[in-house]
Amino acid sequence: MLNKRIIIDNDTYNEMEKKAITRKSYNVLRNSILNVGLDEVALNHQSKTDMQHTFSLELKTGKITSQNKSGRCWLFAGLNTMRFKIMKDLNLKNFELSQTYQMFFDKIEKANYFLENILETLNEKTDSRIIMWLLNAPLNDGGQWDMFTSIVEKYGVVPKAVMPESFASSNSARMNQILTLKLREFASKLRKDHQNEKPLEELKDKKKEMVIEFYRLLTMFLGIPPKKFTFEYTNEDKKFHRDIDITPKEFYAKYVDINLKNYISIINAPTQDKPFNKTFTVQYLGNVEGGNSVKYLNVDMNTFKELALLQLKDGVPVWFGSDVGQKMKRENGILSDDIYDYENALQSKFDLDKAGRLDYGESLMTHAMVFTGVNLIDDVPNRWKVENSWGEKNGEKGYFVMSDKWFEEYNYQIVINKKYLSEALKKAWELKPIILKPWDPMGSLA
Repeated sequence: MLNKRIIIDNDTYNEMEKKAITRKSYNVLRNSILNVGLDEVALNHQSKTDMQHTFSLELKTGKITSQNKSGRCWLFAGLNTMRFKIMKDLNLKNFELSQTYQMFFDKIEKANYFLENILETLNEKTDSRIIMWLLNAPLNDGGQWDMFTSIVEKYGVVPKAVMPESFASSNSARMNQILTLKLREFASKLRKDHQNEKPLEELKDKKKEMVIEFYRLLTMFLGIPPKKFTFEYTNEDKKFHRDIDITPKEFYAKYVDINLKNYISIINAPTQDKPFNKTFTVQYLGNVEGGNSVKYLNVDMNTFKELALLQLKDGVPVWFGSDVGQKMKRENGILSDDIYDYENALQSKFDLDKAGRLDYGESLMTHAMVFTGVNLIDDVPNRWKVENSWGEKNGEKGYFVMSDKWFEEYNYQIVINKKYLSEALKKAWELKPIILKPWDPMGSLA
């Protein structure tokens, strides 16, 4: 027999009110929070002072980029790791690759991937959890490292000048709304045709027509990607260079020349359902049909941190994914676990650890950025330099600083060259991945 449900009666309410006003200190804190807000009351000025934008190991990088009002951080972070190499090799003070170009092909591939998933699940009820999940956000701006590599390997990259920002690439909400509406309409038509017993081959032909129409609509928002272009630049030695009629894939091979298959996703997810030194993938997570599958290797925090340090010490930036909204003072560009003392300000303890936050929906990866430096004391990190993609307004001309404790608590994913892995970890990487449900927190998009 189920327990009787309890209501809040007058006695209970009076008891709650009495406990809320028992201590005079509560009133002082309450008034302070009411007047200036929780963050100002809880702000730890010592932490703010300690989080200096100075680092013992620092890579030379360009001006900060800006994703504006879009969710393309994973593309910006990926392209920022590549522009670092281009700037170094070509002796350029600053350079950007086109994020709009990558966005265009991500949208096209996501549309096709979504419709293929709809065809695969035609026998599911419309209100099933799988269908509801697929329909929820088939075309949002977010992505994962393996989705980024799929786009680059298939379509290459181009300089930003070749395919610059459009209104919709920098302000993607309306575009996403309209194109998502179209995809849901397409899904409805395919499922209705199936219910009317139309043959699968006919549905596939119709799906192809849908993708063609989607392409046309997408060009209205982002333009038409170039097939060939001329690359021109003047380096720091004032020498001018020109490369005529080069394709995006040729440009990638010649000027980036990074073997993306050497770079893998390492995660730290200390939950019981994800043993360390095992690999994982996520059902229905991807963009390019036939492209790279999302795959993670889960490791303990000491290993996680050691791998990031090894790559940075080797002069290579580190793509990472974290829960950026946690304990952040945006205007100062600070990510620190003790920047706000919420517990003392509210006189309440918050006991969820990293595993608990993942299991109970309090935290997941929300944003991708790049590590470009670290401050070491006796070879132990105390803060990390972060290249963000929110423009130059916040932090140190757009660069953020992260405390090592914040790294441990809210950083979930790093992308590392396999050469830095121990032999045991290399063997672990080759294990067949455990398949996670689409709604698992490790299925989140940056």
